[in-house]
Amino acid sequence: MAKVTANYEVVYIVDPAQGEESIAAMVAKFKALAEQHGSAVEVEEWGARKLAYPINYKNDGYYVLMTFTSGPEFPKELDRVLGITEGVMRSMIVCKGE
Repeated sequence: MAKVTANYEVVYIVDPAQGEESIAAMVAKFKALAEQHGSAVEVEEWGARKLAYPINYKNDGYYVLMTFTSGPEFPKELDRVLGITEGVMRSMIVCKGE
């Protein structure tokens, strides 16, 4: 039986108060995690932008877009890790289909 894979897109917003080094380390951590469990990992850093509405009384966030291909079990784990990581303000994972 062939392994089912799909393309996923994740956008997450990091609190810019974390500092550049901390943000870079976080981006690298999530990229490494995706590379362990998936393939075709691409990271696009959109940088600091104004939020559409305040989150936790903050008006700015550091946006990162990551795309990867993996089986259906990894996005659940990634969502859990993003949810418990200090400094991640929001995240959303979208399946782009095969």
